[in-house]
Amino acid sequence: MPRLFADLTPLRVSAAYRRLWLGNTLSFVGTQLTLVAVSLEVFALTGSSFAVGLLGLAALVPLVVAGLYGGAVADRYDRRTVALWSALVMWLTIVGIAAHAWLGIESVALLYGLTALHSAASGINQPTRGAIIPALVGVKLLPAANALNMMTFSIAMMVGPLLGGVLVASIGYAWTYTVDVVTFLAALYAVWRLPSLPPQREEGEPQQRLGLSSVVEGFRFLGTRPNVRMTFLADIVAMATAFPRALLPAIGGVILGGGESAVGLLLAAMAAGSFLAGLFSGTFTRLHRHGLGTYVCILVWGAAVAVFGVVVWWGSSLDPDDGRLAWALAGSAFCMAVAGATDSVSAVFRTTILQSATPDRLRGRLQGVFVVVVAGGPRLGEMIQGGASTALGEGLTLIVGGVLCIIGVSLLMRAQPGFLRYDGRAPTP
Repeated sequence: MPRLFADLTPLRVSAAYRRLWLGNTLSFVGTQLTLVAVSLEVFALTGSSFAVGLLGLAALVPLVVAGLYGGAVADRYDRRTVALWSALVMWLTIVGIAAHAWLGIESVALLYGLTALHSAASGINQPTRGAIIPALVGVKLLPAANALNMMTFSIAMMVGPLLGGVLVASIGYAWTYTVDVVTFLAALYAVWRLPSLPPQREEGEPQQRLGLSSVVEGFRFLGTRPNVRMTFLADIVAMATAFPRALLPAIGGVILGGGESAVGLLLAAMAAGSFLAGLFSGTFTRLHRHGLGTYVCILVWGAAVAVFGVVVWWGSSLDPDDGRLAWALAGSAFCMAVAGATDSVSAVFRTTILQSATPDRLRGRLQGVFVVVVAGGPRLGEMIQGGASTALGEGLTLIVGGVLCIIGVSLLMRAQPGFLRYDGRAPTP
């Protein structure tokens, strides 16, 4: 049984990682509360879905810019210091959002500004936190640590949005934001307790200068290291061709006839699949063929999305009062759960390759690129899937997207077959 469930060894052997994991668990849930509550408040103030969409843009642009530059900062200064100050800025923005609600200011522009500032600080904090993990647990335990991190994120994605809606309805915006203010203190405490973590440099290597050249150096390294580069390319292909989130409102609310609750079910199913992958991560964290594992996961992801499309296409042919629509919804939820699980396992393999095969002096910058890809890939996929659905319909768009995902990642592996031979016991960038 211990080989079935999540490997808790990183939590047992590293007190620093244990504190960081527990702090992140609380803060991730709190962050999801705030994201949901801010979206609801912006809609309440404007009555405009477009205004809510602009909130996403206000968060994405600073995250992308700060993610690239923040990785360079993490490779230049003590990572504990960088993580602590960026986390403190994130906390202060949450305090600002809570104060906005308590004082009844009702300024959408201020909410946009605070959201952008929080996202920029997160763009620095996330790559720094990713670069810290290898120093806390060692290379051997990276798969287990990354699986635990992924389980934490999936819990937040399941619990946060649901709890956020309930709290806003029951205790209001101000108290909901205050919950995040309090829970985020756990993450601040965990970072504060970390030891000094300066980037490790080779003997005689000069300290890097902070600037655009530092960011370019990270991309130059990526351009000459095929295995690390493949972790990004494979994820971009998977997200750009077959990320279904933009289609879920039409699928759940119209085609399958379940309304907003059906959309919530499909989103929750994807998060649940991710959580189950983390819970039973003992089945894959001891595997060493991380490149092959990534390929298989993306193949299954594409197949799950394609089957989801078949179910939706079938459901679109049924009458609104046909009882078989319930089976179509259940089948769709199952496909989303499989997709969520395989995406999480792929993320564990890809993150482990990135962290173990990248020199410590460059880990922050490569983690920054990872943050940008993780944030931007799904957005690109939403644009492509949403645009294609106007011509093909939702079901056929999912089928085509899933098939293109399988073909695209297979072509990548054909172009770089060495990735399939990657062995975690001998990391080769």
